[in-house]
Amino acid sequence: MAAGDAAPGYVFIAPKKAVRQRGPLIVDGRGRVIWFHPLRLGVADFRMQRYRGRPVLTWWQGRSKFGRGRGNYVIMSSSYRPIALVRAGNGLAGDEHEFAITPRNTALITFYEPRGDVIDSGLQELDIATGRVLFEWHALGHIALSESYAKRRGKAPFDYFHINSVELGRDGNLLVSARNTNAIYEIDRRTGAVVWRLGGKRSDFAMGRGTRFAWQHDARWRSPTAISLFDDGAAPAVEKRSRALFLHLDLRRRNVTLLHAFTHPKDLLATSQGNMQVLPDSHAFVGWGAEPWFTEFAADGKVVFDGHFVKGADSYRAYKFEWQGLPNERPRIVARRSGDGRVTVYASWNGATDVSRWQVLAGATRADAKPLRTVKQTGFETAIELKTDARFFGVRALRRSGAEATSETVPVS
Repeated sequence: MAAGDAAPGYVFIAPKKAVRQRGPLIVDGRGRVIWFHPLRLGVADFRMQRYRGRPVLTWWQGRSKFGRGRGNYVIMSSSYRPIALVRAGNGLAGDEHEFAITPRNTALITFYEPRGDVIDSGLQELDIATGRVLFEWHALGHIALSESYAKRRGKAPFDYFHINSVELGRDGNLLVSARNTNAIYEIDRRTGAVVWRLGGKRSDFAMGRGTRFAWQHDARWRSPTAISLFDDGAAPAVEKRSRALFLHLDLRRRNVTLLHAFTHPKDLLATSQGNMQVLPDSHAFVGWGAEPWFTEFAADGKVVFDGHFVKGADSYRAYKFEWQGLPNERPRIVARRSGDGRVTVYASWNGATDVSRWQVLAGATRADAKPLRTVKQTGFETAIELKTDARFFGVRALRRSGAEATSETVPVS
């Protein structure tokens, strides 16, 4: 469902589990595919970011088990060409929970590392160009195991902290969310020391009415005194519904007040994952993690856009961005002749965002293919019905900018 007052842009998700193909996926407000990149690897945190002043696509790819990933990070240009493949340093494996490009063109990533019967987790800041580790922080040594709300399970290593988001603050410190301590931390980037804790067993802030959260994800600064987060409230369930929260932090008096809480009309309760993005018009775009929904709220809490994908699937996060893509590859075409002498031409250009019309080229040979018919683009793949005895076909994408791109010329089949 889309409403007229929803913000412009496309939805960025990476569905997994109950889907036939996994990969980063961009869809429009009607659910039509704009770009899809099928991968055999798991994909998480697919979004648009800026690198060296230009918009890029980024995601984590790799293998995940028990909510902990081992993989690397992709940066791709607006023409869908790889720019960089980023790997964790110091012998660690890059985890799925965070890949954030900072204003200084470095990357913040997360990692998990078994240490005997305990799983440590932490973060690195990497120089993207060289892969050099600029900063590394481990929960062990800074956060006590007694702060965890997680339960030990048999002989399995104890994942007591479970880092799931990292953000660089304006003061240079780092904002870290840990699911299994129900807490958000400010970390001194120079020393690694904990500056303060928000929530959990050792909160440095008095938590006002409606501000307590549990098993949370995606903590972000929204102003010098406000943060947002996705409050899962499960699992195990300690709340009736998940919430996307805006919280005001009085850093001097050390108290917290609730600015706004967004909940889904279906009272969704996400057992894992989830995020909240603040759009340029101050709308909130929420991905419901383990629940296959994504929702846009106006500032007053009104739902202005709501969508979902197949039941049983989920996406770690969901975003909405205004994106302009111009593929490096040529448009694709398939031509099929039916028994009544008609030909159906199928035209597509994976990732192109400004195609307005398709022009069909047809001829008795490849060399003499000429324009035959022009139609409006109707989605990811436009089907064009023709009555012709031509044997070869091509398509030309006519863009709103006036530029053109032509497919190869193929025989009808």
